[in-house]
Amino acid sequence: MEEGKRATAPALSDSPQNTERKGTESGGRFAFLDWTRGLAAIIMLQGHVFHSFARTDLRNQDVFILSQFIGGMPPAIFLFLTGVTLAFLMESRERQGIATLGRVRATLSRAGYLFGLAVLFRLQLWFFSYPQSDWTSLFRVDILNSMGLGIAVMSIMAVFTTFERVRLCAILGLAIAGISPLVSLLDTSGIHPFLRNYFVPNPDSFSFFPWGAFLAFGLSAGSILRLLPKAELHRAVQWGAWFGLVLLIGAQYFSNLPYSIYPKSDFWLNSPALVLIKLGVILMLTSFAFLWVNYMVTGWSWVRQLGTTSLIIYWVHTELVYGRWFGPWKERLSTAQTVFIAALVIALMLGVSLLQSRWAQVKDWLGIGRETETPLPEAD
Repeated sequence: MEEGKRATAPALSDSPQNTERKGTESGGRFAFLDWTRGLAAIIMLQGHVFHSFARTDLRNQDVFILSQFIGGMPPAIFLFLTGVTLAFLMESRERQGIATLGRVRATLSRAGYLFGLAVLFRLQLWFFSYPQSDWTSLFRVDILNSMGLGIAVMSIMAVFTTFERVRLCAILGLAIAGISPLVSLLDTSGIHPFLRNYFVPNPDSFSFFPWGAFLAFGLSAGSILRLLPKAELHRAVQWGAWFGLVLLIGAQYFSNLPYSIYPKSDFWLNSPALVLIKLGVILMLTSFAFLWVNYMVTGWSWVRQLGTTSLIIYWVHTELVYGRWFGPWKERLSTAQTVFIAALVIALMLGVSLLQSRWAQVKDWLGIGRETETPLPEAD
C-alpha cells in the first residue's frame, strides 16, 4: 500500500445494483467482475486491519510488508472497475438513443452522486471522531472524491460511440499516466492545497494524476466487453491475460533502466511504469476471476457477494477499523492476533453484505413495513 494511503474504496455501483448484473446478463456473463471486486475488498480489509492494529515493532517484518504491498492494488482495481461500469452506463444510454447532451448529463449525474457520497463519508468520520478530529480532514481527497472527479472528466467520452471509446480511452489513460511525473514538477504553490490535492500526485491523496488513468483504462475495457459477442468473451479474456503479463514484465523492465525521459520521477507516487504494472496485474486478475466463476465455482460465492456490496463494506469497515471503537487495541496486536482480527472483520463485512442484499427478506421476516389491513365493515 502506498505510503500515506489509508482508505481505499469500492468501484462505482449502479445504485442500487451494478450495471453489469442488470437485464438478461444478471448473474451470468459479467459475474467475474463482481468476483474481482470482492477479491479487492478482501485485500483492502486485511491491509487496513494490519495498518491499524499491528504493533509498530512488527512493521518491518515480512508479513506486514507483504500485507501493505498487496494492499496497494485495491484502489487501482476499484477505479478500473468503476471505469468498466461507467462504460456500461454510456453504452446503455447510447443504445437507448439518448441524445449526446443527455448522455453527458447522465455521466455528470453519476459524478455528482459520488461527490455527494464523498462529502457524507468525510462528515461522518469527522463527526464520530469529534473533538479529536481535525477539521481539515473534511477536505481530504479520498478515493470517492477521486472517482467523482474522474467520472466528471470522463463525461466527455459520452460524446463518442462505444467503438470509438475503446481507442480514445486507452490513449487517455496512457496520457494521464505519462503526464503525471511532469505534473509533479509544476509550481503549484499558488493553488490552495485542498484543490491541489485533487490533481497533483500526493502520497496522502488519490489525485487525478495518476489515479485517473485506471478509470480511463476501465472505460476502454468496458467498451470492449460491450462490443464483444458472447461467444468471443472466452478468447478475449485469454488475450487479456497475456496482454496483462506482457504489460507487467515490460513495465517492470523499463522501470529498472538506469535512465529516464523524465527529469524526476517517484516510482511509488507518479511513475507511469507502476500504473502499467498494476494494469497488467488487474488484467490477469480479471482473467483468473473469469475462469474461477465460470469453471470452478458455479453457485453462490462469498467473494462475489462482497463485490456486489463493496460500497457499504468500505463505509462500515473504515469507521470500524480506523474509528475509536477499538482504540485500546490500535497498534498493539501481534501478527497472529492481527490475522484473527482481519478474519473477523472480513466475516463481519460478509454479514453486512448479506444483510444489505437480503434486506427486503429481512424486513418481511421482522414484519417491518407491513400494512395493517383494516377489515371492511359488514354490510347491513
